[in-house]
Amino acid sequence: MALPALFDRLRLPVIASPMFIISVPELVIAQCISGIVGAFPALNARPQSQLDEWLHQITEALAAWDRDHPDTPSAPYAVNQIVHRSNPRLDEDVATCAKWKVPIVITSLGARPELNVAVQGWGGITLHDVIDDGFAHKAIEKGADGLILVAAGAGGHAGRLSPFALVQEVRQWFDGPVALSGAIAAGSSILAAQAMGADLAYIGSPFIATTEANAAAAYKQAIVDGRAADIVYSSLFTGVHGNYLRQSIRAAGLDPENLPEGDASAMDFGKAWKDIWGSGQGIGVVDAVEPAAARIERLAREYAAARARLLNHEP
Repeated sequence: MALPALFDRLRLPVIASPMFIISVPELVIAQCISGIVGAFPALNARPQSQLDEWLHQITEALAAWDRDHPDTPSAPYAVNQIVHRSNPRLDEDVATCAKWKVPIVITSLGARPELNVAVQGWGGITLHDVIDDGFAHKAIEKGADGLILVAAGAGGHAGRLSPFALVQEVRQWFDGPVALSGAIAAGSSILAAQAMGADLAYIGSPFIATTEANAAAAYKQAIVDGRAADIVYSSLFTGVHGNYLRQSIRAAGLDPENLPEGDASAMDFGKAWKDIWGSGQGIGVVDAVEPAAARIERLAREYAAARARLLNHEP
């Protein structure tokens, strides 16, 4: 199945994952004008009224870019909605997205058929993130247009399954849009995701170490300095299992090797994440804090080189 037409404007088959606190309009705009889908969580706009301001800012900036650069138009953007019952803003945020006809809505931690219908009604598409084949079936049954497969090694609320296992199970029955997440931080990994059967790569942690990201300097440097072995998988901080930087856990006075289980019934998506830094396992290739455009340019070069090696049967 071909991807929806709105993806035709991508320079690279990449969606930048919406990161809590980190993803703000400046980063989203930089990502979109560089040719990948930029995304942010609706909950990053606080108070709720700020969401309208952010969508106005992004819409105007991308329209201006497109007017001035007709040969390299911007990629579409996405807004992430937390569908879990702990989010009291969902209805207001969806109404604001409807006002601006947000092209892509990424849904997390639950699936609502009426939300999918609403987004499709204004001409957008919905992508639901899932950690296993069972959740994938439920998301499509409830009307999602596509899936984001959050495999082992991804930042944030990551799953436990190998990307190979997850993609091949989903592709046995679903031929719609699929993005793959899980330690993807190099252009060659984008190509590998496609080779496995995904349409798009879903990349988050490398964009923490960008000048536009809303992250403390120490957090950005920790991404640069970190390796896969520095990532800890825990449910303590939000009630849902996720991947976090070991040094931030230690700095909070906790032992990263002996963390208790979290309470899924008392999710907190704000307080804990300000001091406990999320990250995926792919950060070992991130070697500098740089503008998002420079990071995307590097990914594009690596992707092209990987394709060339494959076509030429080079090692």
